Amino acid sequence: MKKVASLFFVISLLLFCAASSALAQGNTNRQQAKTTNVIDPAIEADSLHNLEVARHYFKLKKAYRAAIARCDEIIASNPTFSKLDEVLYIAGESSVRLSENRGKQAPNLPPDKLREEARRYFTQLVKDHPTSSFRDEAEKELRALGEVKAEQQGAGNKSQKP
Repeated sequence: MKKVASLFFVISLLLFCAASSALAQGNTNRQQAKTTNVIDPAIEADSLHNLEVARHYFKLKKAYRAAIARCDEIIASNPTFSKLDEVLYIAGESSVRLSENRGKQAPNLPPDKLREEARRYFTQLVKDHPTSSFRDEAEKELRALGEVKAEQQGAGNKSQKP
C-alpha cells in the first residue's frame, strides 16, 4: 500500500512540474505575440467592445468624457488594435467638443488642455494611419486647431536661458 501511495505522489509531482512549466511557456508566447504584432483574439474582442461603447457615448449620448475614457483604455491596452484610427478620431473629436463645452458632461480640463489633447490624438492618427478613412477629417481638425503656440513650445526651454 505504501508503494502505491508513494508512486501516486511521484506521478502527481511530475504532472505538477510539467503543468507549471507549460504555463510558464504560455506566458512567454503571449508576450512574444504582443511584441510581434500578432493579434490576440480576446484583447481584440475586448477592444472592439470598448469601441462600440465609445461610439455609443460619442454619437448618441454626447458623453464625450466617457467616450475619451473608453478610447484611452483601448489605446493603453491594445496599441495594435485594428481600428485604432477610429479610436483616435473619436478621442480627438470628443476632446474638441468638450473644449467647446458641448455635450452632456462638463469638461474635466481647461479648454486649452482639451485642444492640446485633441491635437495629440489627431496628429497620431495622421502620422500612424496614412490610409485611414478618418485621416482627412483629422487633418481638417488639426488645421482648425492651429499650430501649437510658441510659448507652449518654448515652455520647456525657459529654464535653459541664462
